[in-house]
Amino acid sequence: MTDPRTIKPDDLFRFNFLQEAKLSPDSMMVIYGLSRVDTDADKEYTDLWLYNKVTDEHRRMTSGDSRDNGAAWSPDGRTIAFTSTRDGKPQIYLLPVDGGEARQLTHMKQGAGGPHWSPDGSKIAFTCGPDYGEGDPPDLTKDVYRVTRNVYRFDAIGYLDQAVSDIYIIDVDAGKDADPLRLTDDDTLNTISMWAPDGNGILYSAMMAPDAFALFYPTVRLVDLDGNITDVAGDQHTPVQAAKLTPDGTKLVYMGSIPGSDIGTKSDLWVLDLDSGELTNRTPNLAVGVGGGLSGDMPTGQLRLPALRIPNNDSCYVQVQAGGDVQIYKIALHGDEHWEPVVSGERAVYPLDIVNDSLLYAETTINATPDLYLKSLIGDIRETPEEQITYLNADLLAELTLPEPENIIFTSADGTHVEGWFLKPPVGEAPYPTILYIHGGPHSAYGNTFHFDFQMLAGAGYGVLFINHRASTGYGNRFATMIKGDWGNLDYADLMAGVDYAIAQGLADADRLGCCGTSGGGNLSSWIVGNTDRFKAAVPQNPVTSWRSFYGTSDIGVWFSVEELGGHPWEIPDTYDRCSPITYAHNCTTPTLMVQSEHDWRCPAEQSEQFYTVLKANGCVVEMLRQPGGSHGASVNGALNLRREHNAALLDWFGHYVLGQEPEEAVE
Repeated sequence: MTDPRTIKPDDLFRFNFLQEAKLSPDSMMVIYGLSRVDTDADKEYTDLWLYNKVTDEHRRMTSGDSRDNGAAWSPDGRTIAFTSTRDGKPQIYLLPVDGGEARQLTHMKQGAGGPHWSPDGSKIAFTCGPDYGEGDPPDLTKDVYRVTRNVYRFDAIGYLDQAVSDIYIIDVDAGKDADPLRLTDDDTLNTISMWAPDGNGILYSAMMAPDAFALFYPTVRLVDLDGNITDVAGDQHTPVQAAKLTPDGTKLVYMGSIPGSDIGTKSDLWVLDLDSGELTNRTPNLAVGVGGGLSGDMPTGQLRLPALRIPNNDSCYVQVQAGGDVQIYKIALHGDEHWEPVVSGERAVYPLDIVNDSLLYAETTINATPDLYLKSLIGDIRETPEEQITYLNADLLAELTLPEPENIIFTSADGTHVEGWFLKPPVGEAPYPTILYIHGGPHSAYGNTFHFDFQMLAGAGYGVLFINHRASTGYGNRFATMIKGDWGNLDYADLMAGVDYAIAQGLADADRLGCCGTSGGGNLSSWIVGNTDRFKAAVPQNPVTSWRSFYGTSDIGVWFSVEELGGHPWEIPDTYDRCSPITYAHNCTTPTLMVQSEHDWRCPAEQSEQFYTVLKANGCVVEMLRQPGGSHGASVNGALNLRREHNAALLDWFGHYVLGQEPEEAVE
């Protein structure tokens, strides 16, 4: 065994990240997806693995140069349906659990995905993009086209006319020439939630409607096998997440905030009786709400998204973010309001499946990537033992000397208590050169979850300070909504109070400070350098710098700007200007590196370009790293070269301007 060492940038591609997991119908096996990077080919793939509880063995089920995901068990537990890119376009395959080659089920020219088995196992529902017949889709980089949608392109999805999807069903025994039955035909992006328990219909979410601005808010619909569609819940003004039917099919359960509430307001658990139309809030007194997660930079697919697990008609299980932790709660679906944590602690845990009173979930901490756990729900749930069934990166983590996290609570300028964390690097001595790393959202949070950038910076000798400033979730509605119409005030005050606290505690070196962040964190990094010169360097990534232009160019501009600032730009022009970092950019003297994805439709490139130009015009040291083809989250799940260059740029810029190193020395 080699001596422990600190983490290095190339270690990012040595980690295998958990993508998904599901229990078999008898709860004795787990199918899970695992990412891997082929460094020679510079490609990332996903394989499916099978865990057998009886033998305690793990077996690799798929391999090759493809992304295999969306695994779904057949009702009899003998076959796994999944989506694979092995032949180019993603198609659905059927894989015998006991061994044998996978059989291709769909042969859609445009590809297929999201397989869901019917309750009797005879059919599979799936989604598929626009059908162009014998022709090819237009090339929108060359061909002229006309825009009619409210929003015509969306981050990480692309041009919506080409990205919308419909629902099809196909017989499991169908041959290559089978013609799947199309159930929907509209201009929305339809995603399957589940089959109705009686097998006579499919529950799905319809998003990206042509006449909508709030594209995150779906309409929940039921389509029967004759193609008849019924709207069940939600519209572009009602937030609905993770809708599911109860096992008896009589009620719809979903997460969402009260329509008309301020952005950042907690989500509650709602139960809709499909016969009477009665809608009940099951968590009005749960202060932090349901469905929340923590920000991180692991490419973990759908793992952390809000999800409902409903094993019976009486209760459901859901993740709950409370401060820097994510816990799993059991919530009663009828009777008196009742909820209780069943998995808690200083960690982030995400429920993945429940079968036969067996709970499958993923766990991550600041110093550990996600692994799978099982827990029995029989008896006193809080006392039943937890069984770890994967140790995905144990060997790699054992090679590393990892930072020591310290949870801090400090008082902000207005007397509010604010939570944060300081990672003490495994090398060097306090006070440490320190990077203030700011989360995006802004209605999200940092906490007890693995974050590679934090680890990499700590491995290079930096203390890493991350703070759940005002607007962060997990601290109640008032805390999360206080910056509406006032960006750059309390959130900025919280961050500066946290920096002052870390300095006063002897953790951070006041003369060696840097700041960075993506999206909302990029906004605050840009705000900081226009309002103080205390930082030696800054790296804003994909920021909002001008609310006026963001309103008209972002895929969420009209909806998000109005929600966050309180009106349209012609109604409250002073607020748009006051809350925009570009207003103060001419004051900047801090060496600043803008990192910008060129296909970021969330915070478009012009946001960084404006800021860069003002800094250049005023003689400030500034550069811009462009990420060709990258979307808003390119540094997390984009092409490998974009992730690699992002990490190298962080080390180079901070090494040069915070530590005074030569560029080559900074990235070693």
